[in-house]
Amino acid sequence: MPATLPQPASLRTPPSVVAAIIGVSAVASAFIFWLVYVHPPVDAAGASFNFLPALNALLNAAAVSLVFGYRFIRARRIPQHRAAMFTAFVFSSAFLVSYLATYFLHGETRLPVAHTGVLWYTYAIVLFATHIPLAIIALPLILITFFLSLTGRFPAHKRLARWTYPIWLYVSVSGVFVYFIQAVVRR
Repeated sequence: MPATLPQPASLRTPPSVVAAIIGVSAVASAFIFWLVYVHPPVDAAGASFNFLPALNALLNAAAVSLVFGYRFIRARRIPQHRAAMFTAFVFSSAFLVSYLATYFLHGETRLPVAHTGVLWYTYAIVLFATHIPLAIIALPLILITFFLSLTGRFPAHKRLARWTYPIWLYVSVSGVFVYFIQAVVRR
């Protein structure tokens, strides 16, 4: 078992920072739950913003940046890795704004009542059993991983990124899957 060297006190992550990130993430998740499941939709001035769900799926292009970022770090191309991860973060942040706007304006996507078959059950399992819980977990993981990187805590960043990357990638890809199933079923 390899011994780990103690980090100097200046490189230790303050627990208060991690607690603040987790707290902000919990409040954000509660707000999203309220917005999606409780808040009545407000279609601004009767205008229909039907393009927003497609925009949400497009903004999940963060997955492409994540894959590039992973490949760059494996090749030890640090500046390219950093650029790819910032790009993924920007896409994910834009997605979150677009997602909130979609649910503020339109509310929850209502699918027809009668659903059967493998595709429907796959959709339900992906959305409710994996996508939503992992999206809730991904937010604080992404923020903490970025914090560790931006503050030069690279050993801790690397350890946490091993968990953050696959979860973030799955949430991005499964989000596009959910959108396409919703778009196909609603037609």
